[in-house]
Amino acid sequence: MLYRGFLSLVNRLPLPSLAVQKWIAVAVILTQGGIAVTGAVVRVTASGLGCTTWPQCHPGSFVPTGTATAPWFHQAIEFGNRLLTFLVVATAAAVVLAVTRAARRREVLAYAWLMPLSTVAQAVIGGITVLTGLLWWTVAVHLLVSMAMVWLSVILYHKIDQPDDGVEVITVPKQLRWLTALSGVALAGTLVAGTMVTGAGPHAGDKNPERTVERLNLDITNLVHLHAELLVAYLALLVGLGFGLYAVGARAAVTLRLKVVVGVVVAQACVGLVQFWTHVPAVLVTVHVALAGACTAATAALYAAGRVREVAPAEREPMKSRIR
Repeated sequence: MLYRGFLSLVNRLPLPSLAVQKWIAVAVILTQGGIAVTGAVVRVTASGLGCTTWPQCHPGSFVPTGTATAPWFHQAIEFGNRLLTFLVVATAAAVVLAVTRAARRREVLAYAWLMPLSTVAQAVIGGITVLTGLLWWTVAVHLLVSMAMVWLSVILYHKIDQPDDGVEVITVPKQLRWLTALSGVALAGTLVAGTMVTGAGPHAGDKNPERTVERLNLDITNLVHLHAELLVAYLALLVGLGFGLYAVGARAAVTLRLKVVVGVVVAQACVGLVQFWTHVPAVLVTVHVALAGACTAATAALYAAGRVREVAPAEREPMKSRIR
């Protein structure tokens, strides 16, 4: 009954074109990845407790106050990151409304609804992070969930871009599709190891001498090597996948996505090396997080390209005849 009422209201909205739906989906990808980047800015500027509580910024105030113990600069950065959540919510709600109004197929609706639900989950995780004093593993979970949502939002774009009445076409052999999935697993392992490096590293998110942010008590050099080795494994799987795709004559769209993934991963590796050699400067941490999102999005796009929905050949033929 409640959902029927929701549909009744949505059906009063203008019918969005496919182009509008796709642009909204792009906005979802950018906001899901963007909030991870602004979160990194919060951490490297030690603004993690600029707002000392949640959901309020300070006890009795939802906005920064001049009388708070945290410097105004840190308050503004943390509060700005929280404000970006509203943009994430807006794009997530917009994509649900758009695909519902356009009466898209069930799987599109399912992926669209994951966006606002994940935003609620992220808000709760963010609150736990603040209330626990930036406990390192809560920060790690916060980032990993963001990366998962980047992956899912790319899949959502891929689903929106395909016709609801199309037929499924396998563009990559099953074995190579499994290899693509395995590269995604390697990416996930690399991301987890990266959050552990951060948990043991110098950027705790807060430098107030009156508070102690609990850190991961493991040797950071060993963690860096683990992180690097997982990245090498990830890249090696992509190279092996490339040989396989060219051997079977994969579509140009698939091989192009592979090239993009390899290029982004190599760039990420270079940034990681420079970070290590230069003692983890704040600006490179932010770039590293942005590239992590790019790696995730590119790998998701490559995985999605292995199976697509296309207009049935019988429906395409009349169009070809008209073109002639």
